[in-house]
Amino acid sequence: MSDTPPLTDPRRISYYHAHLYYEDAAGLAEARRVAEAAAERFAIRVGRFHERPVGPHPLWSCQLSFAAELFGEVVPWLALNRGALDVFVHVGTGDDRFDHTQGVIWLGRSHPLDLSLFHDDH
Repeated sequence: MSDTPPLTDPRRISYYHAHLYYEDAAGLAEARRVAEAAAERFAIRVGRFHERPVGPHPLWSCQLSFAAELFGEVVPWLALNRGALDVFVHVGTGDDRFDHTQGVIWLGRSHPLDLSLFHDDH
């Protein structure tokens, strides 16, 4: 018997979130610019621009939500156009802890998240 967990089908991913991270007014302006440009180009939903850490996010942030089918277009575009912003991209499977710990990609620097608010979904 193997202790290796079973492989998960990527079709379990129903959406992605890309969180644009920033720390000050200049970063906020850059996040607005990137979010507006992304919204003009892709079918994404732009969330609120927070000027304080919210949820598990350690910095100010704005969430971009998009369908799983758009990953191959949106994430490469963000990688090339994020400017000085760090971007936290994660899957949406319905398991918040997994989505924010195992199903993640960082563009730029990574930052430790506050995972204390996630209950073990299993």
